[in-house]
Amino acid sequence: MSEVKKKFDLITMGRSSIDLYANDIGVAFEDISSFAAYVGGSPTNIAVGTRRLGLNVALLTAVGQDKVGDFVVHFLNKETVDTNYIPHKVGVRTSAVLLGIEPPDKFPLVFYRDNAADIQLNIDDVLATPLSESRALEISGTGLSKEPGRSATFFAAEQAKAAGATVFMDLDFRADQWHDPRAFGVNVRAILPLVDVAIGTEEEINAAMLSDPSQLKIVEQQITAPEIQGDLVANIRAILAAPSGPEALVVKRGAEGATVHLRSGEVIAAAGFPVEVHNVLGAGDAFASGFIYGRLKGWDWFKSARMGNACGAIVVTRHGCANFMAYEQEALDFVQARGGF
Repeated sequence: MSEVKKKFDLITMGRSSIDLYANDIGVAFEDISSFAAYVGGSPTNIAVGTRRLGLNVALLTAVGQDKVGDFVVHFLNKETVDTNYIPHKVGVRTSAVLLGIEPPDKFPLVFYRDNAADIQLNIDDVLATPLSESRALEISGTGLSKEPGRSATFFAAEQAKAAGATVFMDLDFRADQWHDPRAFGVNVRAILPLVDVAIGTEEEINAAMLSDPSQLKIVEQQITAPEIQGDLVANIRAILAAPSGPEALVVKRGAEGATVHLRSGEVIAAAGFPVEVHNVLGAGDAFASGFIYGRLKGWDWFKSARMGNACGAIVVTRHGCANFMAYEQEALDFVQARGGF
């Protein structure tokens, strides 16, 4: 029996923002003279990235009744991401992020998320979104940081799972969005039984298993900017050894590519693509876009991870996130020109 075709390949859920990227490359944040305005937020970036790769995609986020919200939705409409399930919330503001670019390794960013519209997503907003009409749902860790977004994210994962959709989770650890970084781990561990594939950096995986205060290395006495320490191998094993949880845990390793860890114990390594880095912000979301695209195309873990690496490599050579995501043929040509899959 053939699979029933669904309206969407993917629905992504979570934060959205206007992203203001410094035009002054290599300049200290205090000396920035101008910014370029783009659209961002991890699930929003992934929605645009997967849409450019040819998937049918909707975004479940929320914006304020403000011009910034109009800016975000206008861009998404131009990208032909379905915006029919984006409520305009009263009394809150669309998020903003300011970003500096000081390659090779300094990319300071400042979040403006007090009274953020997207964290006000609630269970009714989820019920108004046709999750049963999508092959997959992508959620993010930041969506768990506050109520009512936390409950809405859990509910969406439950609904998607019940409908037979694949649930992807980008761990998306932003320490300054949590009252205590350890709370991130508590919430991630609680939702992982509803997740089929989890994606994160080494630090995000350590943060997901964080419980011991000694693993927090406070940077300049700021609890909002800790370095998370831990035994990565043990943490990966613990996540995959849980009675229920992800089939796969994908570790994003930047220039080194990615590794896919399966519950069976198998580890698939996919090498990255050497490029000259302009800006690393958005690389992880580009990776997730390519990886999810591959999985929903029926590709194996290795080929999907290589596609993710290609999309990440393309975006790090550019100025911003969503506005600079790769298109399908562009990414395929990029891989082919570098030896193929």
